[in-house]
Amino acid sequence: MDLQQRINAFAKLGAFLCQFKTNGIEKDDSVVANDLFFDGFKHQLKLAKEHNGWFTEKNILFSIKYWCNALTESNIKYWINKYNFNNINSKNIAIIMAGNIPLVGFHDFLSVLISGHNVLVKQSSNDKHLLPFIAKYLEIVEPEFKGKIKFTEQKLQDFDAVVATGSDNTARYFEYYFKNKPSIIRKNRNSVAVLTGKETIAQLDSLSNDIFRYYGLGCRNVSKLFVPEDYNFDAFFNAVYKWHPIINEAKYANNYDYNKAVYLMSEFDMLENGFLMIKEDKSYSSPIATLFYEHYDSLEGLSNKLTQEKDKIQCVVANEFWNNEVPFGETQNPQLWDYADNVDTVEFLLTI
Repeated sequence: MDLQQRINAFAKLGAFLCQFKTNGIEKDDSVVANDLFFDGFKHQLKLAKEHNGWFTEKNILFSIKYWCNALTESNIKYWINKYNFNNINSKNIAIIMAGNIPLVGFHDFLSVLISGHNVLVKQSSNDKHLLPFIAKYLEIVEPEFKGKIKFTEQKLQDFDAVVATGSDNTARYFEYYFKNKPSIIRKNRNSVAVLTGKETIAQLDSLSNDIFRYYGLGCRNVSKLFVPEDYNFDAFFNAVYKWHPIINEAKYANNYDYNKAVYLMSEFDMLENGFLMIKEDKSYSSPIATLFYEHYDSLEGLSNKLTQEKDKIQCVVANEFWNNEVPFGETQNPQLWDYADNVDTVEFLLTI
C-alpha cells in the first residue's frame, strides 16, 4: 500500500464522519460504503454516550466534526509534505490511549498508519466504542489496511515502539516498563490563558469555549488564568455566562457541589457564579467546575515563568504574548501538525 492509498482512505473516512454534525446527523448517499456503516456508527455513538456519562452527544459530535474538517486530502497532504516516507520498514507500534475526551487517541492512530506502520491499540475503557468501528471502515475502503490494525485488552506483546498517554503516576510505570523500547510517553499537562484586562468581549466569549468544552477534561482545556494585579473578573463572568446550562448536567453539577463544599469547609477564598468557581492557586490542574488563577507582576516575568514550567503546559491562550500561542477559542481545534507536548509523532515514527 503506497502513501496515496493511505491518504485516500483517511479522506474517505473524513467524508464519512462529516455526516455526523453537531447541528444534526444526515446521511449522504455519495459516501463510500455508507450502507454498511452509517446506521452502525449511529449505534456506536449511542453506546459511547451510554457507557461514559461525560461523553454527551454534543461532545462526541464536536470531536467528530473536528476530524471531519481535518481529514481532507489537501489537509493531510499539507501536513505530511515535509516528511520523507520512502523506504519505510513497517514496524508494530503500540498505542496506549487516554479516555478523557472522545477519540482523544485518534491522532496517534492516524500518525502510525499514515507513516506506513502497523498499529496495536490498547484503548481506555472510558472510550472503547468509536475507534474499532472507524478501523473497520478503513479496512473496507482500503483492504490493504487489513492485518495492520489490531486492538487488545491484554498485556502488550510483539511491538517495536510505543506511544503512551497517561497521568504522571502511570507515566512512571510506562517509563520503567518500556525502558528498552523507543517511546513517546506523555504525562499530565494543562493549558493556560494569559489575560491583560484589554481583551474584547468576543475574545472572552471565545475563551469560555476553551474552558468548558468537554467539561474541561482535555489537556487542551484552559484550567488556569494568569491575570494582572487588581484584575476585575466582571467582564470575564459576563462572557462565560452563556455556558450556565452546564450546571443542569448531573455529573458536572455533582462535581461543582462537591468541590464547592470542600472549598467552603477549608475556608478558601474564591469567586463563583453558580456554575464555575475561580480560586487563586499556583497549581495548573484545577478540578472540574473550578478555574485557578494567579497574578503576575509583568508580562516579561510571566514569560520567564511559563518558559521554566513549559513541561506542565499544553497550550498558552493569549493575544500577541507567546510564541506558538493559541488564539482565544481555538484550543480544541488544533492542526494535524500541532503535536501533543510539542513532540513530533511522525518524525519519531520515521526514525525508529
